Amino acid sequence: MWIKSISEINRLHYQFSNDYFETGKIEKINLSRTITHVPTPHIYRYRLTLHESINDYLMTENIDIRYFYRMKTRESIDDKIERFSNREDQYPVNNWLNDIFGARIILTIDEINAAMALLDDWQDELNLKNWYLRNKAGYRGLHVYFKNKNNFYFPWELQIWDTADMQNNIDNHQKFKRSFL
Repeated sequence: MWIKSISEINRLHYQFSNDYFETGKIEKINLSRTITHVPTPHIYRYRLTLHESINDYLMTENIDIRYFYRMKTRESIDDKIERFSNREDQYPVNNWLNDIFGARIILTIDEINAAMALLDDWQDELNLKNWYLRNKAGYRGLHVYFKNKNNFYFPWELQIWDTADMQNNIDNHQKFKRSFL
């Protein structure tokens, strides 16, 4: 079941991104460049369109998985843009604005370990951007990023949490991820 979750979220990312960026109606901007080359209205328009249409995709694409999702707020995007714009070392936008859409699935530790063992093999098959296990300041989760090998598509994030870590992770997000409110 969890294997299908990863594949389905990746498929949904591709379908939405293709529908959004490949129509010729939206300027395609290379997100492997720094924020000085990516206009914030481009980011806002993507976020708003995704926010307005994600449920349509979830309902009509017959996604048969159990997960939770959230859209990054404009305030959170602004906070991230400010933090990364002020850094001395500049990074490509698609390396840090990689979670406008974020999904979460809750698994057992054995399922998480099995997923981690398969991710290297799935990188090419699913066109994954990258993944890592985060274990910092009371938060623990496996983060997987989808971009379908396209620098014009905003990456999406999947957080895979152990059931035992769920409450600590929620508490951590409330403490550290909502300071812009």
